[in-house]
Amino acid sequence: MEKSGKTNVTVSTEIDLSPEKVWELWTSPAHITHWNFASDDWQCPAAENDLKPGGKFNWHMEAKDGSAGFDFSGIYLEIVPNELIRYKMDDGRLVQIEFKSQESGVKIIETFEAENQNSIELQRQGWQAILDNFKKYSLLTN
Repeated sequence: MEKSGKTNVTVSTEIDLSPEKVWELWTSPAHITHWNFASDDWQCPAAENDLKPGGKFNWHMEAKDGSAGFDFSGIYLEIVPNELIRYKMDDGRLVQIEFKSQESGVKIIETFEAENQNSIELQRQGWQAILDNFKKYSLLTN
């Protein structure tokens, strides 16, 4: 990932599915709404995803009780199907997601620039929780 002077944080997981299946589950709005939240008291009721360089994405996340919500959105910078996604969030931070094929499936390595409002550890835990939720959902679809 590019050097920007911001702190980079990396989270990862391994999933025993084909790269094509993992890519489909990660990029399809019909699937994103099922896994893109960090805890069971949150949800992702809407997802838009124009998966191409210059394309925009917008995933709405909200507490199930309606007490809070936000749009997670940005613009794609680079797409290599089944291998790499790079994007810039609307707040200017960069994210890189690598999908590395392995003998037993795919290792997802997600690196993001930290923001200044929450601790690095809290951000790492939140992004890892979403990644763990993706893994749980992906194994249920198999």
